Amino acid sequence: MSAVIIGATGGIGRALVEELHARGWFQSIHALSRSGGGEWPDGVTPGKIDILDEESIEAAAARVKKDGPVELCIIAAGILSDGDALQPEKSWRHQSMEAYERVFRLNTFGPGLVAKHFLPLMPRGERAVFAALSARVGSIGDNGFGGWHAYRASKAALNMLIRNFAIEWTRKSEESICVGLHPGTVDTGLSKPFQGNVPDKQLFTPQQSAGYLLDVIGKLTPADTGKVFDWQAEVIEP
Repeated sequence: MSAVIIGATGGIGRALVEELHARGWFQSIHALSRSGGGEWPDGVTPGKIDILDEESIEAAAARVKKDGPVELCIIAAGILSDGDALQPEKSWRHQSMEAYERVFRLNTFGPGLVAKHFLPLMPRGERAVFAALSARVGSIGDNGFGGWHAYRASKAALNMLIRNFAIEWTRKSEESICVGLHPGTVDTGLSKPFQGNVPDKQLFTPQQSAGYLLDVIGKLTPADTGKVFDWQAEVIEP
């Protein structure tokens, strides 16, 4: 069996690859990213994927398929801000079609198409986990502050897709698990501009977060499919 990490050159993605390798859970790990590069230890195979391009996703899945069934697939790609070009909205007045399209394409549509091409690589009748990094701010019930319209909505939509995929996949394999994962606030480029009010003890290194997330994954059962969990294995309400 093999594992696939998509977004493997990002902060959390790289840490997930390294922690998976250290734990020795899999014979092979596919570290997929837009660049397709990086220096990796033995047993880790780099590869290209652009989750905004379905042909690229399909080609990556075809390469991975040659290495046998995929027991774990984690999507660790996403966007929150990009300098002056993209910032979370503080008011409905700041909404724009350009921001919605960019954020939804990377946070929602891309992961959806990854599922289309990678779920068929996962074994039936055996435990297999498909996970995507989501966010607590994607919870409708837990939203007490508002704002961040495109990002919140894109993660809420991603959580709905996860639920949909879980229902469909369970019909094919009762041992399947499809979940969203909230990694906490992690010291990466994505969260860097928004760390000012985060206490030090609540700001994780990528390595800490990766370890917590893999601990959560290791304890999941089919009864957990379709849910979103935080780094402490607590369920985040829809």
